[in-house]
Amino acid sequence: MITSLGPYADFILLSYGAATLTALGLTLWVVLDHRRLRHTLSALEARGLTRRSARAAARIAPETPVDGKLETQA
Repeated sequence: MITSLGPYADFILLSYGAATLTALGLTLWVVLDHRRLRHTLSALEARGLTRRSARAAARIAPETPVDGKLETQA
């Protein structure tokens, strides 16, 4: 297969390798940042701070308890 790439096989393979490493690096960055933000958010909630959207929902429907879980609306 490498011979079918012609005289630019090294450049083509290095380009694919660089693109793969870049994609993996970005994916790792997003996963680690998500973990960090989730930890920060849980620490803030443990201190008693809540989300503004949860407080607004409690004012609109006070009979519905706000348990800190996010729900999607259709």
